[in-house]
Amino acid sequence: MQPRKIIIDTDPGQDDAVAILLALASPEDLEVLGITCVAGNVPLDLTSKNARIVCELAGKTDVKVYAGCDRPMGRALVTAEHVHGKTGLDGPDLPDPVMPLSEGHGVDFIIEQLRAHEAGQITLCPLGPLTNIATAFEKAPDVVDRVAEIVLMGGGYFEGGNITPTAEFNIYVDPQAADIVFKSGVPIVVMPLDVTHKALVTKPRNDAFRALDTPVGIAVAQMTDFFERFDKEKYGSEGAPLHDPCVTAYLIKPDLFSGRHVNVEIETQSELTMGMTVADWWGVTDREPNALFIGDLDADGFFALLTDRLARL
Repeated sequence: MQPRKIIIDTDPGQDDAVAILLALASPEDLEVLGITCVAGNVPLDLTSKNARIVCELAGKTDVKVYAGCDRPMGRALVTAEHVHGKTGLDGPDLPDPVMPLSEGHGVDFIIEQLRAHEAGQITLCPLGPLTNIATAFEKAPDVVDRVAEIVLMGGGYFEGGNITPTAEFNIYVDPQAADIVFKSGVPIVVMPLDVTHKALVTKPRNDAFRALDTPVGIAVAQMTDFFERFDKEKYGSEGAPLHDPCVTAYLIKPDLFSGRHVNVEIETQSELTMGMTVADWWGVTDREPNALFIGDLDADGFFALLTDRLARL
């Protein structure tokens, strides 16, 4: 089997960083064509800086990193420094990147890659707001049918929201973009809070990262040490959920996950429920299913995969 060609679209974020590291550690499974950055957890200048910091931490300085959209399609930017810290990667003390940003706009890179490869060759992996993906689809409608699949982290249904009572952060930041993507007709796999909240970094799991005794293992442990304070206080959980690595783990080992093919609609009108992912889990409407909505995972298998792969870097 040839490795799957992917573009990671991201707003790092500690959990984004771990997702990127997992992808870069898995070349037999994933060929990372490039990383496009978007404003989300922190503003674009920091997300595009953080993506390069992560590539350098992994020793993968040949990865192309592009800056994309610096604001949502139709509303003011909402960020999440209250979770990720002022840099977005608070926790470890990592040096500023030496590798430069690639020239050009992230949206144009997505379009160019989809046009340059055969249809059905590229999987898009959004880990943040969907602004870059939706902007590419609006700017170049011809590329929509060329996407093999979109595997994204976003939304929540039974778990509710984590930025409002009903909305998960990535979708809430740019609900208009999410609406475009979910209506695009591209096959979509969704990693909502319903599954990511089960990917908890407990103390033994974090000790296993630290015990790798490598710069990557120690940095990941320090990231989750920082990141978990918010979720422990909010949810009373044992540790931090690793939301975004669920995307890359699914691409490598999909049998770790289970869900249902259902219809998912994005609320874009109501301020009360703005950004809600309305998942027809029980099939009570006649709306056509448009996404595989993941609901469960083998958490021990997930962390075994993650620890094993991070040990390679």
